[in-house]
Amino acid sequence: MSHAQPRPEAAGESAPPRTRIVVAVLAFGGIVVSLMQTLVIPIVPELPKLLDASASDAVWAVTATLLAAAVATPVMGRLGDMYGKRLMLLTSLLMLVAGSVTAALSDTLVPMIVGRALQGLASGVIPLGISIMRDELPAERLGSATALMSASLGVGGALGLPAAALIADHFDWHVLFWTSAALGVVAAVLVLVLVPESKVRTGGRFDLIGALGMAAGLVCLLLGISKGADWGWRSGTTLGLFGAAVVTLLAWGLYELRTRQPLVDLRTTARRQVLVTNLASIAFGFSMFAMSLVLPQLLQLPEATGYGLGKSLLDAGLVMAPTGLVMMATAPVSALVSRNFGPKTTLMCGAVIVAAGYGLNIVLMDAVWQLVLVSCIVGAGIGFAYGAMPALIMGAVDPHETAAANSLNTLMRSIGTSTASAVAGVILAQMTNVFGGVTVPSRPVRPGRGG
Repeated sequence: MSHAQPRPEAAGESAPPRTRIVVAVLAFGGIVVSLMQTLVIPIVPELPKLLDASASDAVWAVTATLLAAAVATPVMGRLGDMYGKRLMLLTSLLMLVAGSVTAALSDTLVPMIVGRALQGLASGVIPLGISIMRDELPAERLGSATALMSASLGVGGALGLPAAALIADHFDWHVLFWTSAALGVVAAVLVLVLVPESKVRTGGRFDLIGALGMAAGLVCLLLGISKGADWGWRSGTTLGLFGAAVVTLLAWGLYELRTRQPLVDLRTTARRQVLVTNLASIAFGFSMFAMSLVLPQLLQLPEATGYGLGKSLLDAGLVMAPTGLVMMATAPVSALVSRNFGPKTTLMCGAVIVAAGYGLNIVLMDAVWQLVLVSCIVGAGIGFAYGAMPALIMGAVDPHETAAANSLNTLMRSIGTSTASAVAGVILAQMTNVFGGVTVPSRPVRPGRGG
């Protein structure tokens, strides 16, 4: 199969200023979407009181975003390939704005869930942005630009936590969502004015049956993963969801292999380069989210536990913020390594760096500076990997499949983060101490240390 290269410079076109603007706008859009996912974290413990709902019901304000994102990401990618990536990018940003306004106006659970689901529908912005870059940028700029766009997923998440904590501490909680809406409007206007529409289209018909089948399978899978700890991993509901996910996704796969214009070309997905990259995406998504779950807990646990550092949520956010800056700074380095040694080497380097960071964390968890160091090392490794993944995907698929393939890769990262949340919850639930009448995570015995 022949793979088209990024378009060359047109005669007389002043590429550097134009490409810098396009890259900056698309990366800003990616950061805005990842910020949206983080902004709600400071108020999650307060949601039952704020929405006059039970704790188990209030969690749906988070779960709804996860499920909507899982369904929307591959669907928006396919629609972008068919009808225009910029059009679908603008649609995603408008969904973000609509969801943010709905959540900002809500004081009860149902409109909050609706708003958060609409926000989740914006998750296709990052893969769509990467696909626009492939269509519009010259070859020498593509690697660093896609690396930066891919890293924006982590950048927004890391920077959003301290910003959200600051807003939650000093303003009414609705301001969080008004902030998300305002940023979404700015991103949409910038895209409308400064980003060109790609002329690379597939045409054809939209695979509605495939979209519904994939949506049903993913909802069953991710709902089981995200709610299994609450419902019980051996409960009939959880096991039923996992069983339904297996059956539905198998039936969906058989249908996709037989239809002429599938939502996801599974034959392309099964190519070794695409398959391994997607599996790696699950692993790195797991690694990134596990860090963002565990390190803030260490920082916020009381010092009297003997291992907690007694910091506030804002302090924890500030400690994690450098991770996003490191990921952004790593993007051009990742592109340089990929250009000289290939993206496969970059991905392997990222894996080694992440492993080194977690290895250090086993012995470095006694001071704030140690957790900053660990989070920056892990962030650098994830930045390397996220920078390599779009290059690996685009090197294995045709231009007319770019958005759908990148969207599927982004979905794999989301599955990794969902799995990290469930696994971390199970592990932490099995390793607890009672401190001051409250159950808190315990610290495992380390080599050469007491309990």
